[in-house]
Amino acid sequence: MSRQALDIVIVGGGIAGCSAAIALTAIGHKVRILEKQAAWRFQSSGIFVYSNGLRSMQQLGVMEDMIAAGFAVPDGRNSYFDHHGAPITDSFYPSADDGKIPAILGIKRAEIHRVLAARMQRSGVQIDLDSSVAALEQDEEGVHLQLTDGRQLSCDLLIGADGVRSVTRALMGLDLAPRYTGFGVWRSVHQRPSELTVKIMMMGPAKRFGIMPISADRLYTFGTVAEPEGRFFDPADWPRLMQERFAEFSGPAAPFLQELDAEAEVLYTAVEEVVLPLPWHRGRVLLIGDAAHASTPFMGQGGAMAIQDAVILARALTCHSDLEGALKVFGEARFGPCQFVQDVSRAVGEAGASEDIANLASRNAELASTAQEKVDGFYTRLAALNDEAEAILSQ
Repeated sequence: MSRQALDIVIVGGGIAGCSAAIALTAIGHKVRILEKQAAWRFQSSGIFVYSNGLRSMQQLGVMEDMIAAGFAVPDGRNSYFDHHGAPITDSFYPSADDGKIPAILGIKRAEIHRVLAARMQRSGVQIDLDSSVAALEQDEEGVHLQLTDGRQLSCDLLIGADGVRSVTRALMGLDLAPRYTGFGVWRSVHQRPSELTVKIMMMGPAKRFGIMPISADRLYTFGTVAEPEGRFFDPADWPRLMQERFAEFSGPAAPFLQELDAEAEVLYTAVEEVVLPLPWHRGRVLLIGDAAHASTPFMGQGGAMAIQDAVILARALTCHSDLEGALKVFGEARFGPCQFVQDVSRAVGEAGASEDIANLASRNAELASTAQEKVDGFYTRLAALNDEAEAILSQ
């Protein structure tokens, strides 16, 4: 078991990179983040984190601050409606630790980064903004980086946490482009009515529209719909386009869609996947988060998987005496849970995309009879895969 302190450089200051910095400094490593943005600006739509992700936040020591900044749905309730607003059923997500860890937290993405940044500052993590890697080489002594501004750095371990279009992945020699899934996600942020305290999912014909509280006074909406590959939408048109895409949705969605005007806070993203086979490392260079396993959003697990990567990486580096062995074990421990989330999320999206008006009644009836069973089955299987990961770590 090695306690040797490593000099670690992390490329990317998103959820995965910041979480890794916190986890690795906590066990004595020296960490530096390279972030390409000249000033940290995070797209300010919302995100939801389920109990498995909150457990990882707890292990990082940031869960309570996250809960204070966001909105924990009191009983983990998810209320389903059809696109006209007629109720279908309710399902309930599992909490953890006898209810001490909430079932689901909604939070603004910018608030996640604010909490993580504050924790990194207290931990002494060095953050280099406006910094990108142009080239890398590695030898027995370490990884040697040439930055785009001409600086040179060396480290014991380089972690690529730079997202779907990872530059680190390309510099490692991995010729893997993200795969467009055929879906776009439209998001908007609104004032939260005090009575809206649950997660809402509205099931349309090959479309979904969700509503999630993210703070004491705010909520966000998110809609998924098939969009053509490579299509550019001018951000100035996003409010109008989002309104048009989901015009058939009434009921709970209606007041928020009506609010979409030129001043509205709207974000559009095309959904891409990264499915990278093991190993996720080459020598002393490792990929984590979306750089290794970006998923579709239908199970709401992207952020949780990134944070858990950080926790498990710190465990692997603590439990295994050599770096190569630790990185190998990390990948083996994380591959199963991440692949499971990707596969289930993809299947849910593809099933939704095949719907039409004629089969909505049967779909709603099936949802009413199976929603809770599917939630329970997903989290039971995910827990079992995490238990298998624990066994891998301890080998």
